[in-house]
Amino acid sequence: MTAHTLHGDQESTALYDIPGPSAERRHFLYGIASTAAILALFGWILYLLFDTDQFTAAKWSPFEYQGIQRLLLKGLWNTLKAFAYASVLSLVLGAVLATGRLSVHRPLRWAATLCVEFFRAMPVLVMIFFIFVALKVQPLPALVAGLTLYNGSVLAEVFRTGINSVERGQREAAYALGMRKTQVMTFVLAPQAVRAMLPTIISQLVVALKDTSLGFLITYEEFLHAGKLIASNLDYDLPFIPVVMVISPIYIGMCMLLSWFATWMARRQRRNPKAEATVIGPAEAGTLLPGVR
Repeated sequence: MTAHTLHGDQESTALYDIPGPSAERRHFLYGIASTAAILALFGWILYLLFDTDQFTAAKWSPFEYQGIQRLLLKGLWNTLKAFAYASVLSLVLGAVLATGRLSVHRPLRWAATLCVEFFRAMPVLVMIFFIFVALKVQPLPALVAGLTLYNGSVLAEVFRTGINSVERGQREAAYALGMRKTQVMTFVLAPQAVRAMLPTIISQLVVALKDTSLGFLITYEEFLHAGKLIASNLDYDLPFIPVVMVISPIYIGMCMLLSWFATWMARRQRRNPKAEATVIGPAEAGTLLPGVR
């Protein structure tokens, strides 16, 4: 065994103790007990569903009608439309507010901070209702505006924290090379911060996607609103649980798709040399960074 291997083994065992035979058996028993408990809970839920006749043909037959299928598809399309508008506008608003918070001009920084703190503290449902009722805005713009104000203010803090997390020496080195503030932000700070920010950005977009369901409270015909119309229809024997069992996996699938997209983007950035962050090191005489004249 080489000294390097021995040193690596010492580092690997410094953080935690390697489990012995008794600990491995104990962990194995814990795993079996946890699996059995989860299966038991799943079986109990299935028993309740069958016991309350949730799988009868009368409750599931409405989904065979083309009118019901079109209603659900229309609601899904409206949900995706509201999410698309809200996500793009939230990213733009977050970038604008983050730029304001990072500004060297004190009035601009204070104004951006006030907006961020106010909209982060305000419940998103209150904002949606206020825009819809008080300002008399149509359901879709009211929903998108409320989601944009809330998620944009949260993303502003994500962007600001990500930029500030870049090593201070990178900023100072860029200024020493004669780069302007916009160039420093574009070519040095943002590329290095984007990887750290990406998982949090996607997580916040997942929140925005789920919050589109608040649209049914202001009569916006999104996915949950379509399900509510079906579940509350007396002609279909109130198929509330079947509607939940149809809508919930679709919401979960869309959120998982966003998470997968974030993972795919992170892996692509690691593989693509062009996506590597610009790190300023010792520069040779006469060399220039992008955008420097």
